Amino acid sequence: MRAAWVLLPALAALSAYYVYLPLPGAVSDPWKLMLLDATFRAVQQTCHLIHYLRLSHHLIVLNYLICTFDKLKDVSSEDIKITDAVFDGVEVRVFEPPAKGDESLKRSVVYIHGGGWALASARTSLYNNLCRIMAESLNAVVVSVEYRLVPEVCFPEQYYDALRATKHFLQPDVLAEYSVDPSRIAISGDSAGGNLAAAVCQQLSKEDNLTVRPKLQALIYPVLQAFDFNTPSYQQNMNMPVLPRYVMINYWIDYFNGNYALAHELLVNNHTALNVGRALSFRARLNWTSLLPPSFKKNYKPVVQTTGSEAIVEQLPALLDVRAVPLLADDATLARQPRTYMLTCENDVLRDDGAMYAKRLERAGVPVTLDHFHDCFHGCMIFTVWPTDFSAGVQTRNSYIKWLDENL
Repeated sequence: MRAAWVLLPALAALSAYYVYLPLPGAVSDPWKLMLLDATFRAVQQTCHLIHYLRLSHHLIVLNYLICTFDKLKDVSSEDIKITDAVFDGVEVRVFEPPAKGDESLKRSVVYIHGGGWALASARTSLYNNLCRIMAESLNAVVVSVEYRLVPEVCFPEQYYDALRATKHFLQPDVLAEYSVDPSRIAISGDSAGGNLAAAVCQQLSKEDNLTVRPKLQALIYPVLQAFDFNTPSYQQNMNMPVLPRYVMINYWIDYFNGNYALAHELLVNNHTALNVGRALSFRARLNWTSLLPPSFKKNYKPVVQTTGSEAIVEQLPALLDVRAVPLLADDATLARQPRTYMLTCENDVLRDDGAMYAKRLERAGVPVTLDHFHDCFHGCMIFTVWPTDFSAGVQTRNSYIKWLDENL
């Protein structure tokens, strides 16, 4: 009994040490975020052990666990018709609100889910709930794209899946089948899905034979560049839940089917050093010293290596491919983009990706709304259902839907 009285406090202290993280004072629901992050870290470590033992790929195991847990929390609605379909070989889930007698055509949103190109699904409750609420609140047809994931496929297959599904939906006969107004369609996505949404929008803007084009793009804390892993937000939030810097770098490596041995080289920006000729022409397009407001830059300094390694870009050429890194697009491409909504969170390594893209689009003449949340964190918008219910999730989701309702 005496041993138990010693052991229990020791275990409690160890658990508290594992869970506790120093977080910014303004972050929403800090203890709940710490618990979510500790759970995610524990699951990731278990998955990496399984990977190390060569029993399965860690991302396959992690996604299985996420989807299994997530399915327990689905919120259904009898008012929304939910069907699964295949658009040009790509699986999608379609959310249709009931028809109203006073309207013939509905607006629509093509939604691309996040998850580092490797996790989550259009069918699990986190995204099922989001798209259902969007369809209900906007009285809109929502098409959620179920693109294939890492490690089954790597770049550029996720991009091609999203592009094919979107182009199929934009065909006049398909829009007519779902009673969608061709002039009121938005392309949207969060995180890695925001990356795919931006890349799809850029490609659609270059195709002269399209008869229907998106009216809007709405990007939620999108990942838009792998050029500089030392922007102020990457430095400020390098250990921030739920997306520390090293995790984001590993997602990029997985997306490009690369080697984890390159992680440190990417972290210190050796892949875009001044002696890496292929990167030089892109440097001005990601100059955060001129693209970010002072409140984002704070006192952080650029990390520019004089000497790096051209071999990194040779091994991972997609690092400089605009289909993977939309922030590298030229000004002419940006000028053709539709009206844009950009949601960013202060406590997020990707904050500056979104802010830089918003500024470049604005300079190219595109109307942009930058919706920045000082107390929110990466991924928060999908966390609205118990036990992962955050006030930040409801706050960002409501603001996002409100903008769509006013502009679509």
